[in-house]
Amino acid sequence: MSRPEKKQKLTVYLDPDLMAALADLSSRRKHSLSLVAEAAVASFLSPDAEQRREAAFAKRLDRLDRRIGRLERDVSISNEAFALFMRSWLAATPPSPDAAQPAARAQAASRYDQFLEALGRRLASGQTVQQEIADDIRTPSGGEHHERS
Repeated sequence: MSRPEKKQKLTVYLDPDLMAALADLSSRRKHSLSLVAEAAVASFLSPDAEQRREAAFAKRLDRLDRRIGRLERDVSISNEAFALFMRSWLAATPPSPDAAQPAARAQAASRYDQFLEALGRRLASGQTVQQEIADDIRTPSGGEHHERS
């Protein structure tokens, strides 16, 4: 009858943070440090470890790809909305007479500064137009109106 092979000893030096994580896991799982370390090495050396890591990366990449797709869609919608607004605004706003150009430029500069201030307040508040639209949709007609910056 053959005797089962006796486990062999290996001395390993670990980074203090890694050792602390190993000790913490060992304590939480109520297993010896050796057993947890042995399982980690076995997992690392297992033939399917590489496939598991690759699957995890693929899953993360797929998630990122979906997020980027949503961002591209949102930016495209924003660009189209802005272009449509500009086309409508340009079509509906008559040009100022030449004599009124300096006053119109001064008024435009003042209004632009006000716009930048309002945008800064809005960005600082964290409220977005998208949230306001969602709130408006949820609020029944005749309901309370939200003050906008």
